[in-house]
This record gives sequence, C-alpha cells and structure tokens, in this order.
Amino acid sequence: MARVRVGRVGEQIKKELSQIIQSELKDPRIGFITVTGVELTNDLSQAKVFLSVLGTDEQKVETLKVLSRSSGFIRSEIAKRVRLRKVPDLIFGLDSSIDYGSHIEKILGQLNTENSTS
Repeated sequence: MARVRVGRVGEQIKKELSQIIQSELKDPRIGFITVTGVELTNDLSQAKVFLSVLGTDEQKVETLKVLSRSSGFIRSEIAKRVRLRKVPDLIFGLDSSIDYGSHIEKILGQLNTENSTS
C-alpha cells in the first residue's frame, strides 16, 4: 500500500513541478525543461527530480544551479498545491535518456544510409 502512495505522490509532484517551472519561475537562465520523472524515498523526505534540458552543457548546468537555488520557492509552491505533512527536499538531476535515444537514432540512421549505398 505504501508503494502505491509513493508512486501517486511522485506523479502529483511531477505534474505540479512542471507547471511551477513553466509558469511561476521567471528566470531567463532557465531554458526549455521537461520534468521526466520524480523518484521519492519511502518516507517521502527526498525527491529526486529528473529533468531533460534543451541546450548546451553549460546551459544545462546553469539551469540546474538556478533550480537548486529556487528549491525553497518551488517547495513552498508544492506545499500550497499538494496536501502533505512535509514537502520533500528536492534534488535536481539531468535525465540523459533523451540524449542517449537521439544518439542511438543517429547511429541507426548512419548505418541505414551505409547499407542502402552498398
């Protein structure tokens, strides 16, 4: 039963985070961000937030820094929107699965063009 609740809370936090980042944060250093996942600890004390950020490596690092500095504001907004006794601490990290997928797609495309010319 607890696992189901952790999953539901994680999905709710993911949804609210997406809305907060897109509409509430006005920092120009934040680029195009997609919240790809949220992993919560069983006691709901920490949430690892996985983000996909469009841009260069420097822009990705800068976006993570800005979000880390804004975590207090983000947590207060989550507290207003989600009913929890204690809002989890947010740990932001990059999700490289989209970059990895596009890299694999590029390789497959190159292999496909090599095979069609042979």
